[in-house]
Amino acid sequence: MKILKNGFARCARLFSGDRKGVTALEYGLIAALIAGVIIASVTSLGTHINGTFSNIAASMP
Repeated sequence: MKILKNGFARCARLFSGDRKGVTALEYGLIAALIAGVIIASVTSLGTHINGTFSNIAASMP
């Protein structure tokens, strides 16, 4: 158990001094948020466009 505790403390010290990992994580979260917004807007837009084309097709003789 002591080895696990010492190993965890060592890893925590290594990661606390390294800011590159934090920056990469922030960029990853921002990219995921942007991707989520794009997916939601494209889905909504696609549904709206599909309804518009369905109305156009129904009004044609």
